[in-house]
Amino acid sequence: MNTRWDLYAPRLVIFAMSDALLNATWEDSAKRKRTNPTSVTTSTSTSPDKDIEVTEPPSDSISSLAFSSQADYLAVGSWDNSVRIYEVGTQGQTQGKAMYQHQGPVLSTCWNKDGNKIFSGGADNAGRMFDVTTGQATQVAQHDAPIKVVKWIETPQMGILATGSWDKTIKYWDIRSQNPVATVQLPERCYTFDVQYPVLVVGTAERHIQIFNLNNPTTPYKTITSPLKWQTRVISCFTASQNSGFAVGSVEGRVAIQYVEDSESSNNFSFKCHRRDSNPNTKDQALVYAVNDISFHPVHGTFSTCGSDGTIHFWDKDARTRLKSFEASPAPISCSGFNRTGSIFAYAISYDWSKGHSGMTPGLPNKVMLHACKDEEVRKRPRK
Repeated sequence: MNTRWDLYAPRLVIFAMSDALLNATWEDSAKRKRTNPTSVTTSTSTSPDKDIEVTEPPSDSISSLAFSSQADYLAVGSWDNSVRIYEVGTQGQTQGKAMYQHQGPVLSTCWNKDGNKIFSGGADNAGRMFDVTTGQATQVAQHDAPIKVVKWIETPQMGILATGSWDKTIKYWDIRSQNPVATVQLPERCYTFDVQYPVLVVGTAERHIQIFNLNNPTTPYKTITSPLKWQTRVISCFTASQNSGFAVGSVEGRVAIQYVEDSESSNNFSFKCHRRDSNPNTKDQALVYAVNDISFHPVHGTFSTCGSDGTIHFWDKDARTRLKSFEASPAPISCSGFNRTGSIFAYAISYDWSKGHSGMTPGLPNKVMLHACKDEEVRKRPRK
């Protein structure tokens, strides 16, 4: 039987994760913002291409999706101030398992390596940790402005939480301590960053990109200007690659592939995507949309892009080719992510604020969809 997030009485929910019984406590519904009953999904449904809709999604724009590295559990951050955790079954069926709150919109979520803690950052300037073994949420980070990105870094010595903020800093936290172990001053507000140890790449306002070697985490290894001419929206590091690099997406419907080392700069390139013709008879690609997210496949190293135009594409950077295009959705795709094996691709159909407050019209959907990846959709192609 499906549950209602807003009507649930306080009780204990016990569920399995990482081969252990983990407890999660629902918050008292009287203390939570009530969900509009008309926006609650009451049953699992599928889109025309059989992607499966996650039951009981957030009631406001969806900002972040993050899968556990140990099991098929999905954390979803939203502008309704909540982080929801879902269990994903073998057939794509989903069940809400826990939820905790920020005091402002949630902008980013991630898991630790062991899959027993979830971290989130938001517009309340706070970084929070949800312990799935106890069901308790605690504050573990603080900035002077909204936290735009949280990432867990597994170093050879210990696990560290990194938080990037609009206060123009990245802070590294040992979650056992109230104070950061180090603070990095950025040239501008942090809009995005990603980690593929030992490389951390951060993108800020004014198109600055700084690359850090986490063996020396407070000093930039390299600072460059984005190869794209417009505002940086997202940076995502290569996976399953012998060479360190990253993809940059901008608000101007363009993606750049960049390698860290100068010796590999001949492999850098950029391409247009998430554009439309102004009318059916003109091939002008004049309508330009933001690239909202880039997600690399954990096994094959191919990647997805999703945009304000409501479309998703899978790409092979080495063959420089598009592998798949999804049918356009009726609203922007705000964020995306693969599960740990790359067999499930999650994406959110939700307003992305690309047109400001005026674009937030009644009736826009808030959905999280699950796509079962076929091998031919995500496997690399032979180079031409």
